[in-house]
Amino acid sequence: MACPEDPKSNRLLAALMAADWQHWRRHLENVDLRLGQVLHEPGRPLLHAYFPTSGIVSLCHLVSSGASCEIAVVGNEGIVGTTLFLDGGTTTSRGSVLIAGQGFRIGAQMIRDEFERSDSVRFLLLRYTQALATQIAQTAACNRHHTIDQQVCGWLLHSLDRLRGSEVVATQQLIASMLGVRRESVTEATGRLQAAELIHCARGHISVLDRAGLERRSCECHAVVKKEYDRLLPQEPAAHPANAAWRAGMTQPLFTAPRGTKLQPRGKTDRSFQRSGARAGPASVNSVSTP
Repeated sequence: MACPEDPKSNRLLAALMAADWQHWRRHLENVDLRLGQVLHEPGRPLLHAYFPTSGIVSLCHLVSSGASCEIAVVGNEGIVGTTLFLDGGTTTSRGSVLIAGQGFRIGAQMIRDEFERSDSVRFLLLRYTQALATQIAQTAACNRHHTIDQQVCGWLLHSLDRLRGSEVVATQQLIASMLGVRRESVTEATGRLQAAELIHCARGHISVLDRAGLERRSCECHAVVKKEYDRLLPQEPAAHPANAAWRAGMTQPLFTAPRGTKLQPRGKTDRSFQRSGARAGPASVNSVSTP
């Protein structure tokens, strides 16, 4: 495994209130996200929830013919496994690693318990779920009404939002599979984008040369989705140096509570959505204690 990353590179983990983070950090497990690795299958119970930090996970819907189409992507802004805290049991989509990287996972029962225990955790996860629903709905509209060129631009922009650089590791066949279109259509679209000097393609690597130009050439879907994520979730946290304990194999805690301190879990709370709680929202990134 590569050197463990800072768990707070994930926006949801970074937004946890200090008391919640003290509880969560004991249960987070650093994992490598390998290209093509399947995190959950349709109709099968999920065993973990995943929080990517550098990898990207694709959520795809499969049809009886064996074809698939991407309905959403999850990266360092979110969580894979919303069905766990929504009591859905299983899901109709498949979650697989689109771009390799790292992340953290937590047990299925733990995420359910935290959703019940903490108001702030519950509101944060529900807001993320609303943003994810927006992405799924906008993807459906985009696939139906917009050109292949616009879809390819949007797909690249969604990927860049979740990466640290300007290069996307993806073949034209992979993009075609995600969009549910013919590879030849993607080849023609990327050729036009390359001729316009917006991207450069070389052996499964796509370098974005002009992001602003890509945004102008894209449809409105990427901007709509990004605006909703930014409205509902805390902004991307500032970089935090990885704690030496994580680098050493996570054998030491990230935080050390004062000797004799006991973290008492709060009792289960009413799961109804209180209007006053909706105003309060999750803690801002600036209020989160970081290592």
